[in-house]
Amino acid sequence: MIFLPIVFALYWLAGRARDGRRWQNLVVVGSSYVFYGWWDWRFLSLILLTSVCSYASGLLIDRLTGRERMRWLVSAANIVINLAVLGYFKYADFFASNLEALLLSVFGYHLDWVTTDVVLPVGISFYTFQALSYSIDVYRGRLRPTKDLTEFLAFISFFPQLVAGPIERATHLLPQFQRERHFDYGNAVDGLRQMLWGLLKKVVVADNCATIVNIYWDGYSQHTGLMLLALGILFTIQIYCDFSGYSDIAIGCAKLFGFELMRNFNNPYFSRSIPEFWRRWHISLTTWFRDYVYIPMGGNRCAKWRVIVNIYVVWAISGLWHGAGWTFVCWGLFHGTLLALYYLLGINTKQAHVVAHGRLLPSAKELLQMTLTMLLATLGWIIFRSEDMTQAVGFISHMVQTLPDNLSVASIYGKRELLMGLAVLLIEWMQRERQHGLQLGTGGLLKYSALRLAIYAIAIVIMFMWAGQVQTFIYFQF
Repeated sequence: MIFLPIVFALYWLAGRARDGRRWQNLVVVGSSYVFYGWWDWRFLSLILLTSVCSYASGLLIDRLTGRERMRWLVSAANIVINLAVLGYFKYADFFASNLEALLLSVFGYHLDWVTTDVVLPVGISFYTFQALSYSIDVYRGRLRPTKDLTEFLAFISFFPQLVAGPIERATHLLPQFQRERHFDYGNAVDGLRQMLWGLLKKVVVADNCATIVNIYWDGYSQHTGLMLLALGILFTIQIYCDFSGYSDIAIGCAKLFGFELMRNFNNPYFSRSIPEFWRRWHISLTTWFRDYVYIPMGGNRCAKWRVIVNIYVVWAISGLWHGAGWTFVCWGLFHGTLLALYYLLGINTKQAHVVAHGRLLPSAKELLQMTLTMLLATLGWIIFRSEDMTQAVGFISHMVQTLPDNLSVASIYGKRELLMGLAVLLIEWMQRERQHGLQLGTGGLLKYSALRLAIYAIAIVIMFMWAGQVQTFIYFQF
């Protein structure tokens, strides 16, 4: 609330100077480094290392045109350096602790010294993947490397999406730093609406759901199956409103500065299949894995058994990207299995258009498909949320075994939070053909400014009245 208005003012004032674009980029770099360094200034060296290595590799790859082997070596070296930094800070403890457990169980050796207690830098997976996409696209000839270090540093560190995405491609975001930007009132106001919508989802829905989930999750064995199902749905709502809320805030904030970020969520809980779900959830990451891992491995242009292998490899990596733990790996393999089954059965793999287009309500078939997809996603989120696989298996087993025993709604805690989440989903259902819950369309009651102001005021009052306990954004840990 203090940082953003100051940066906003400095940015547009800088645009009035001679060579305003360059000054604006300098404001972006300086403010982004202050923003990131406010958490822990020591980790600014990591983002700077990632940026400089990727910037230099792009220039070298371009200069080595015609020398394919050298170009490949430079690209590979940059990938190795960036993944080594990411691997050390994110996975060193995970592999060290598993090595220690293996040696202890097999050989009886106890090696305390292999544990390192490495602090995980916020957002390292996001900006590392963004930097990698740049050097890979330069190597593939899809992008000419920039010679302007300032605009490249701005591209990597752009503060609205620095710590939790969307993971932008250089082909989309970098050119926006290379052109003049002029203030667009309509775009900026729509950005504020999107930020307000994102804040509402995070502060009111996600944080309140988190309180209930955190209180009752660990004691799952003491609750009924219906309560556990409700907890699973609450976390399903929490993680969506938490992460899509951040994405809305980031995208809306970028609009204030004249930038367009890619859409990261497209109503995933209205999907009619798991493949469609993953075309609508965390779109910037799923498309990254598709373009830089799945397709280079052969994608679906090979034998069926190979396609299945590709799916499992990509989703094992995707699970590990989300966190250094077996629950994340198993969550990835769970979705890999579902995607493999959908692929083999050929069910709904191409459907991506807006559900119930031109209609108020979905058809009975669409409703059944969405319900099944939501339940499968919820099972996956239970694995994702659990501390370890013992808890995940215990939670799901106890839920299934005790679900028929007590179907009384009175046994469910968090009914208010469930209603809040359903209210958000209902609004997004009504707005499903638009970019966010408060975006204006043509015509309708929202054309009246007095009604719009009333809606904004109500949203702000709701945030002050029903804000949950402050919770860190879930995806900051990734």
